[in-house]
Amino acid sequence: MLVRLRRDGLNVALPSIQFGLVAFILHVGPRSQASLFAIALLLACGLFGWLRTLQHARLILDTPTSRVGSAAQGYVELRGHGEPLAGTPVLSPLTGLPVIWYRLATYHRNNDRKWVHAHTDESDASFLLRDASGVCAVDPEGAEMLVRRQDTVERGDIRQVQWCLLRHDPIYVLGDFHTLGSITPELDTAAQVRDLLAEWKQDHRRLLARFDLDGDGQISLKEWELARAQAKREVAKQRQEVLASPEAHVMRKPDDGRLYLISDLDPARIARRYRWWSALHLSVFLGSAAAVAWLSQA
Repeated sequence: MLVRLRRDGLNVALPSIQFGLVAFILHVGPRSQASLFAIALLLACGLFGWLRTLQHARLILDTPTSRVGSAAQGYVELRGHGEPLAGTPVLSPLTGLPVIWYRLATYHRNNDRKWVHAHTDESDASFLLRDASGVCAVDPEGAEMLVRRQDTVERGDIRQVQWCLLRHDPIYVLGDFHTLGSITPELDTAAQVRDLLAEWKQDHRRLLARFDLDGDGQISLKEWELARAQAKREVAKQRQEVLASPEAHVMRKPDDGRLYLISDLDPARIARRYRWWSALHLSVFLGSAAAVAWLSQA
């Protein structure tokens, strides 16, 4: 079973909104003022959903798979197997067993014996994606999660549904790839010296204790130059530590709003699903446009 798990869930919410608008139009009749407004909303939802899902399908199909060890900085696609980060393991609140990611939805039965959503808990800890060339940390924050593994447990009037990723599961990630510890423009010595001096100036008492050599309660020009020289030494030391440390690769949500997707499915299958969603939204858009044309001629 395939479940889409983003909190805002546009691909789930849009069809629900569209079907609700259609039901409203059929209920009040197509010629009422409220119905015309609903048709306009339906037209906009269909167009937005069509363009959005079509764009996502093209991103998945057109972005080539990269290897962790040689991936370019920026928007890339990675495929590998999931592993937990070292340290405290992520435990499923449903089973108590270790996982690398989970989402747990809890429902309560109301007086009408219907299940009503109560709350959702989701892990936010990063996990690792490993391929033959290296390992990359994956931050699930803000990602669209497409996963298959689902467990449902009912205890009296409580139902809990969990989706999760386990160690060694196949992992597909499409997002922003960044390497920490590599030589980048961020290693701007002059800018880092300025930032460090600005940080020191915020704690004036400590600044005086370190560099007010004559004890007059002020930092003279000579003393400020000594502080600047010390800041340069500390920045140089930090730079050497960064360059000497192993590179750490991180996958995260793109800042430009492009699709950030994590899944245990083959990307070709994911792209087909987005195309089905795209066809659904296109049919809604064309149907709404036809309704507008018919009403304008009537």
